[in-house]
Amino acid sequence: MSSNYSCETASETLEWINAIIDFMKPFSFLTNAHVVNFFNDRLWEAIDHDWMDCLRQEPVENLLQIPSGVVQDHWPASLKEFVVTLRSLALPRQQADLQAVLPGISMTSLNSVLSTGMNSKKKHEVEILSAVVSSVANNIGAHAIIDVGAGQGYLAQVLSFHYQHSVIAIDACSHHGRVTNARAEQIKKHYAAQMRKSVAGNRNLDVPKTITCNVMSIDMLKALADISLHKDNASLLQASCHADGETSLVLAGLHACGDLSVTMLKTFTECEEVKAVVSVGCCYNLLSEEGFNHVGSQCGFPMSRGVKSADLSLGKSSRDLACQSAERWGCLENDAGLHNFELHTFRAAFQMVLSRYYPEVVITSPSIGRQGKALRRQQSRGTIDSSMNQKEGTCSSLPQLPCDMKGSGSHLKTTKIETDDSFEMELETTTKGSGHSSSKATKYMGTPLISKYTLFEKYCLSGLCRLGLEPLKETDLHGIWKEVQPFAELVGPYWTLRAAFGPLLETLLLLDRLLFLQEQGSSIDVVMLPIFDPALSPRNVAIIAKKS
Repeated sequence: MSSNYSCETASETLEWINAIIDFMKPFSFLTNAHVVNFFNDRLWEAIDHDWMDCLRQEPVENLLQIPSGVVQDHWPASLKEFVVTLRSLALPRQQADLQAVLPGISMTSLNSVLSTGMNSKKKHEVEILSAVVSSVANNIGAHAIIDVGAGQGYLAQVLSFHYQHSVIAIDACSHHGRVTNARAEQIKKHYAAQMRKSVAGNRNLDVPKTITCNVMSIDMLKALADISLHKDNASLLQASCHADGETSLVLAGLHACGDLSVTMLKTFTECEEVKAVVSVGCCYNLLSEEGFNHVGSQCGFPMSRGVKSADLSLGKSSRDLACQSAERWGCLENDAGLHNFELHTFRAAFQMVLSRYYPEVVITSPSIGRQGKALRRQQSRGTIDSSMNQKEGTCSSLPQLPCDMKGSGSHLKTTKIETDDSFEMELETTTKGSGHSSSKATKYMGTPLISKYTLFEKYCLSGLCRLGLEPLKETDLHGIWKEVQPFAELVGPYWTLRAAFGPLLETLLLLDRLLFLQEQGSSIDVVMLPIFDPALSPRNVAIIAKKS
């Protein structure tokens, strides 16, 4: 599916941005919604009643395709127009033909030594991005590449050992720096042994240099660029960005979180030595936004003059939503989709428990972590059985969802307090469960041995435990469940319509970054294109810019 819009020039990009903003304005109630309040605030009532009456009857597989722009013939015309228009405004995510954009790019499969420790997603990303960054670096004759937010150094090591570039790996975590160094030494031993057996024995083997530093500002990144040039121990506070036209650096970032991707782009425009940047962003929920969580002179959104003049505010709920992936929704098995809708139902019903019996807790907007994921995993493994029907009133009697996560091997997050408690369940490709899929979300009853209410009770007791709360004698969980049950089948349609805005919101954030670079004038050549397989890597759009 191709977009009706182009972004080759600043004026075209701004036209696309304005079309997105105009489309989104009437639906701000949906993008700004705190879905934990689905039952508390009767959020479904704000949606066109014909749409909800239609979608509550839809098979789950049809709901899961809505974010991808798939409509059904029998839907109301206004609903079909909404879904199709929304999709047409979003940036297409099909993987680009990189040879056409970067002629001569050399793409090779990583050997087993370089790819050690990588899962298939990371290997896919590093193989492609390293080839792109190397191509750009060769094109501008770069002296060095700075890998910003390098993590465990996968990208840096491929650029260094395979493509033979000088690389500096920057990460805020000192543990990552140690892992990067240790891993690089192991790889170096392998390459040194290979070289001794070949005629290329005189090749220098430089391991990536690591710097542990929390890049908080453009000035900080400029200082790090300066250090990378001089390769000495100059103080970060004293280092400055020298305007030396003979020196050229490339900034590269594979999923540099939140404002870090923005800082890279701004440093590229302000630092003379940085001749190119290759940025693949992520974690839009962590972006600082003007008028919301923004402190200081710089903010992550908006970047461009064009978007700033539109006087647009997103807010945390919308930025969270930008992380949703249509491809991941479309890849979900029916069982996984139904489980997700069910867990969203539990969380929204649990919010009613908190509002009614623990109102002082709701003020702090608690986050209870990913307990729903553990519950879903246990269901699929069949480890929840009829023993759950026993009355459980204390934390110690909740073995299935333990409060103390130490050594549990689970991926539950520790309790934290946030300004907005979203569902915290990123949809991900899930293997088939043990049960059979039902065609309707409204028909799904979970594991046959257990009623939905029993699972809900389990979820609530564990949630209270995670928040350090004791169940009160007057807490009527069964009464709340009876209250919400008639509307539970609306959670799936509502959440799906909301998730359909994810690709559009991400498009808006990316176009803002692109426009910021285009506004700098003709001295910068910039392209924005999807470089990864979106089903493997949903954050697949790279912004590639060079100073001409």
